[in-house]
Amino acid sequence: MLVTGDGEWLLPDTPEFLAALGDPDPDYDSISFAVKNLGFIKFQVFGQSIAEIELHPRNVGLPALLAAQQQVLSCQAKLFRIKYFDIEWRSEISSSAEHVIGRLAGLCAPEAHAAAAGRFVVEPQDFSRVFDDEDNWARPLAVKWRMSFGQFDSTVISLAVTHRLLSRLVIIGLRPRAEEPVFRFIGDGHSNWLEPKYQTTAIGETIMNLPDKEYGSWASQFYKNVARTGQPRYDYVTATIQHPPTVYITRYERLLLPWKTPSDEVLVTLWSKPLDAENEAPSTLPDSKSFSVKKLARSA
Repeated sequence: MLVTGDGEWLLPDTPEFLAALGDPDPDYDSISFAVKNLGFIKFQVFGQSIAEIELHPRNVGLPALLAAQQQVLSCQAKLFRIKYFDIEWRSEISSSAEHVIGRLAGLCAPEAHAAAAGRFVVEPQDFSRVFDDEDNWARPLAVKWRMSFGQFDSTVISLAVTHRLLSRLVIIGLRPRAEEPVFRFIGDGHSNWLEPKYQTTAIGETIMNLPDKEYGSWASQFYKNVARTGQPRYDYVTATIQHPPTVYITRYERLLLPWKTPSDEVLVTLWSKPLDAENEAPSTLPDSKSFSVKKLARSA
């Protein structure tokens, strides 16, 4: 399989691949060309035991990287081989999916944006851990998502209220023809890094318009990837967010879940909790009949 720079998975020699290549009748090694020049990542499994990830790190964009990392997490291979171009082709072998995910992120970190990349660090985690740990606060949402086959309805909000998850919940909406995801709901537990009024004024605005636009641009890629692939993400995140006149430094776990709706809009829920406050009680619940919750229920 090949993942494009936009995070779309394609099979070689298909019309979709040729369209992404921009050449309907290539007389050269089109797969190698796409990997080396267009930022594609090739993912190949040999005998269900070895997976090979081939890429040119300098040309890989974040959507392609996220899609490849997600594929590594879901792959059952026992060994992973990373083949990458750096003046010449090099290769590394690992038996740890977590190591491979981190190594891919390190290889693809843009040198020109090293300082910015250091502000936002994501450590992908195994999604199954949410189900295995009965004490995980996000488990009720994950179970609801699985049992409902990812179909969003008003009971998602009710569940969040019942399990005291609403204050740390954010809901994002993405439509097929829209370029950027928009806020549908922001719980008041995020007021530690957002102005309290932003909880309502941001509804309908794009994530790119967050006060820290660099953080908004970075976070937006994850929402788009989850909505596009229909696959959840469970991560640990370290972020330094601009919060004039100071900065807000945080380390948190997050769960991203994609939900289908009766319309063409895909909703992505974010639930997060600080990692440095394991024993901290959940924030005080907002009124479940608040304006923003009612507005979300109507739109969904």
